[in-house]
Amino acid sequence: MSNQDPATVPLNQSAPLFDWLKKRAAGVLLHPTSFPGDQGIGVLDGQAERFLDFLAAAGISHWQVCPLGPTGYGDSPYQCFSSFAGSPYLIDLQILVGAGLLADSDLDELRQLPTDRVDYGWLYRAKWPVLFRAYQAARTQKFNRLPYGNFDTFRATQADWLEGYALFLALKDHHKGMPWWLWPVEHRFQASIKPGALPASVLRQAEAHAFFQYLFFGQWARIRGAAAKRGIQVVGDAPIFVARDSADVWARPNLFQIDQETGLPLAVAGVPPDYFSADGQLWGNPLYHWPAHAAEGYAWWLRRLRANFALCDIVRIDHFRAFDTYWAIPADATSAKSGKWQPGPGLDFFLAVQAALPDARLIAEDLGELFASVRTLRDACGLPGMTILQFAFGGDAGNLYLPHNLTANSVVYPGTHDNNTTLGWYAEAAPVEADYVRRYLRIDGREISWDFIRTAYASVSRLAVLPLQDLFSLDGAARFNTPGVAAGNWQWRYSSAQLDALQGQSAPYLRSLGGLYGRS
Repeated sequence: MSNQDPATVPLNQSAPLFDWLKKRAAGVLLHPTSFPGDQGIGVLDGQAERFLDFLAAAGISHWQVCPLGPTGYGDSPYQCFSSFAGSPYLIDLQILVGAGLLADSDLDELRQLPTDRVDYGWLYRAKWPVLFRAYQAARTQKFNRLPYGNFDTFRATQADWLEGYALFLALKDHHKGMPWWLWPVEHRFQASIKPGALPASVLRQAEAHAFFQYLFFGQWARIRGAAAKRGIQVVGDAPIFVARDSADVWARPNLFQIDQETGLPLAVAGVPPDYFSADGQLWGNPLYHWPAHAAEGYAWWLRRLRANFALCDIVRIDHFRAFDTYWAIPADATSAKSGKWQPGPGLDFFLAVQAALPDARLIAEDLGELFASVRTLRDACGLPGMTILQFAFGGDAGNLYLPHNLTANSVVYPGTHDNNTTLGWYAEAAPVEADYVRRYLRIDGREISWDFIRTAYASVSRLAVLPLQDLFSLDGAARFNTPGVAAGNWQWRYSSAQLDALQGQSAPYLRSLGGLYGRS
């Protein structure tokens, strides 16, 4: 199949499958790792509630996060060890001090970490020993000192993914961090495991990893409740592909395009060459074996979406286009240029989602150059797509991202976690692009972050989501992620003083914008 718009079967159902985005609203994009504090990374503590207080004061009703899962090499929340688990890095350890599971001095090394960024290498060395120390204390006390319900009940409720995930990480610890396809054959897939043959140390380690999930889910439930109390809805994020070195692939290899004996991929994910990259992007994620998913009624995906909706009110599906067509790259390729377009599950998948989750509120990440068939699928599903103001001014009046070309059933952003801050983008914009911005918005560019915020509020898109960095008017040093750059990402954090100043100086103005443009 060539790099052309493929022929598609018309989608002729009489009405969209989903039609949920009815009211105008505003949101803020902020990943919890960016919260301030003295534990080396943002955690689910009082700073989360402080942020929610700011949203409420500003009349903002949505909080968008990146994926909340456990990160591995590279620290990306889009490459997690599980599609179902939460990140232990987000666990607030101070609560465990109060519960008598840790001494206050156990947090001393974490307090030496930077407060303006996340040093993941240092965090890895400092936090995991403290977590295991808390587990040992909790085990001695029979897990009875925490306000998150019964640990055994949690394990039973989440058993369909938790036991496999916990065992996966325990075996990864046992095998010195090696990826699962390099493990001995008796451990290579979950189906080959004989529990009676596992060392007691592995089973104990698995219990520890299950305990960390108990902590995460308990703490997240409290934050989610605090958001609901303030009338704030959480927008989550589901990467379409999973990490190769994940419990997802290890537990269900038949659902992926991999060799069922060696675990080696047959083809991998990425995107083809385009204006931005002559070689395309070689992501390396395993591709889905969609016929196997279809044969099971997409049961794995439905479980995954239910898990997402247990944590969040709305879910953004990353790289939505791959449900229509995905770029399949030979596993031994050194670039993405040799890939081919292959058909995804299309409308059949979303019919299954609608039947199982009729009230699902999904957002389609539909950015980039898309075939007409991708837009047809999105519209048949009725899902709001995404639009980025930073992409709007590089062409002419026909640019689909310009405010006059937007549609109501969409989510508008100045930029996302993958973009520069608006101030950083403007500083690097070509002169003709910067001139177009100034003429189009009738501005001088001196407050470009707030110009884009006001434009997002005024747009026809029913949901406007603003990166917190833009509310702070920060430059490119506050960029959260640069795609294609391996180091230095996902590290940005703000300070309590910054949020205090923003609330005092700008919350009333944001609330007035919400009233002016119907987003209150």
